[in-house]
Amino acid sequence: MPVPDREGRDGLRDVNGPLTRQAIVIAAVTLVVDALTFAHSTGSPAFPAGWRWAMLAAIIVVDAGLAGAPRLSGVVAVAQAAVRVAGTLSCPETALPPALNSAGMLISAYRAGAWLDRWPAVVSLLFLVAGTLASPILSEANFAPELLLLAPTASALLPWLVGRYTTARRAYIAELEQRSEREKSEARQALAAAIAEERTGIARDLHDVISHHVSAIGVHAGVARLRAAAGASDLADSLTAVETSSRAAMLDLRRLLDVLHGHPSGEDSQPGLDNLPELLDSLHAVGLRARVTVHGVPSPLPESLDIAVYRVVQEMLTNALRHGADGAAEVELRHAPSSLTVTTSNLLGTRARAWPDSPHRGLQGIRSRAAVFSGSTSYGPAPDGKTWITTATFPVSPS
Repeated sequence: MPVPDREGRDGLRDVNGPLTRQAIVIAAVTLVVDALTFAHSTGSPAFPAGWRWAMLAAIIVVDAGLAGAPRLSGVVAVAQAAVRVAGTLSCPETALPPALNSAGMLISAYRAGAWLDRWPAVVSLLFLVAGTLASPILSEANFAPELLLLAPTASALLPWLVGRYTTARRAYIAELEQRSEREKSEARQALAAAIAEERTGIARDLHDVISHHVSAIGVHAGVARLRAAAGASDLADSLTAVETSSRAAMLDLRRLLDVLHGHPSGEDSQPGLDNLPELLDSLHAVGLRARVTVHGVPSPLPESLDIAVYRVVQEMLTNALRHGADGAAEVELRHAPSSLTVTTSNLLGTRARAWPDSPHRGLQGIRSRAAVFSGSTSYGPAPDGKTWITTATFPVSPS
């Protein structure tokens, strides 16, 4: 969009103004060259004054047309050819055809090749070739036969080809710029998608940490309150459990912050399946008896998958603690050559039976973690209606 200061608010330069000024300058220079050349070649008395002034006026008009809009390039080319033919036909028989509008023919051929579509450009070229051949064919003077080929090639075809090349190059550069913009746009979209995915992963980890440890803290705090009200002497045990859970929560949060800050994993890296005993101990301290049964031969897992499976087990057991009954849960790890299946089962609490299909962020987190590794999940009450079963299956590459 043209703007007064030659640059828009988006930083793009307006090229319409400079192109118009350049076209005017080119037309003016072409006009001067053709006029001076024509005047010099028609200085002999063989050329009548009336004819000289008429042809000079025609040359001025068609050369001035070179400053017009690019879409008129075909009209200007036809006019240039017409002036050449008319000047040759009306030239006095006693004189050789003078130099008429040679510079105008060159520039109009270039403009026709550069600005017009294929067929209008070809038609314009044909007219220019015909105009160029007017002097050697229509005049009675003797011309060398090679001019029949050299004249249209040098005066029409060559500048026309240069114009076509310029257009192709301009289109190629425009395509490169568009491709670069597309690549930048795709890179921005990919970055935005990666950021969104990373935020989702962080949200899952935060949910796992907070829901697990805060649930444990809440249970311990409730037990401590009841013991304090009853005057029990083992109040310190519950408070110690609260302190332990708080420290564990802070440790996991620090691990997440280290990941966000790009710190390498060290001794406090995120936990994996090797840390299941500590997880079971922490849950046992808040009243959930969980037992893990392993089927098959365990194989080494990639670190990311190992962490994900641990978080899934943690979320499953946290759900059993919050929504289950009888304070017990069973965990099965079934190792197969191409998959790892994690299954937990626990008795349903009264509230869970009332809303068995209600959505939970924990279940959504389990499903999301499995989906990251192209895994699958299933959950819901068992046929007896008393047991809740959650299953997650992860593909594993055979070792």
